[in-house]
Amino acid sequence: MENENKRNDIRQHIVFSGRVQGVGFRYRAYYIAQSLGLTGWVKNTWDDKVEMEVQGIKEAIQRMILLLHEQNYICIEEMHSNEIPLQQETGFHIR
Repeated sequence: MENENKRNDIRQHIVFSGRVQGVGFRYRAYYIAQSLGLTGWVKNTWDDKVEMEVQGIKEAIQRMILLLHEQNYICIEEMHSNEIPLQQETGFHIR
């Protein structure tokens, strides 16, 4: 079978709003993703939000979001997410 998903990975597109720019959000997301073995990317948007696509096992993604909520200076007021198709990629990147 081609590209078997043995780990039951999912990919989520997430948009965060609140105090999420200028507080180290992207760098914290990067380090957390690396430590949890997640792939994807994170970037600031023009409207003071942060957009992220993250891929891995559901529990690791949930852990990442929990850890982001616990960071000093970051204040996530809203989060909109939806599941999207998996992508072939390596690593987690800041855009």
